[in-house]
Amino acid sequence: MIELYLSKVTETSETEQAGKLYARVNYKQALSVSDMARHMAEHNTVFSEGSILGVLTDFVKCVREQVLNGNTVKIDNLAIFKATVEANGLETLYDAQTDKVAQASLGELKQGDKTGPAVKTVKLLAQSTGDLTRDELKKVVKLSWTDKAKAEIAAAKGSLTPSTSGSGSSNTGGNNGGGSAGFETGGE
Repeated sequence: MIELYLSKVTETSETEQAGKLYARVNYKQALSVSDMARHMAEHNTVFSEGSILGVLTDFVKCVREQVLNGNTVKIDNLAIFKATVEANGLETLYDAQTDKVAQASLGELKQGDKTGPAVKTVKLLAQSTGDLTRDELKKVVKLSWTDKAKAEIAAAKGSLTPSTSGSGSSNTGGNNGGGSAGFETGGE
């Protein structure tokens, strides 16, 4: 389950988002390769945590190597990994006045330099594929508010108290069978 919290864009921002509330993911923890190896070993596999860790560590090194060689690496149902660049806008490929040609290098373009380094920076891009594409995730994702967000929503409504269980109350709302959708009504 993915838990969400609310983030408000500051009123001083000069964008149309100023003052609006946006849902953000509340990340619980960052799992390392070792953590993932331990988790995978717990799935009744014949491979030990150490064996899995070794394979995953080598896999990460190989993905890096292939990306730096200009290849894309597709891991089915996960992502396509590739390098991308943020480029400098070159005015020309060759500047006759300075006898300089465009450089396939990394760096900032200095003022007045028409051909300098072609690239500002290089980045790793991971594009989802298969079961992790946006459309596939939308079919299976389960979302809920954090307890803090539930309390903020309840305070905004003024009359509801958030349920700590997240399951709502046993209040059926009288004869209409209604519920409280994760909030408990009334007092004790």
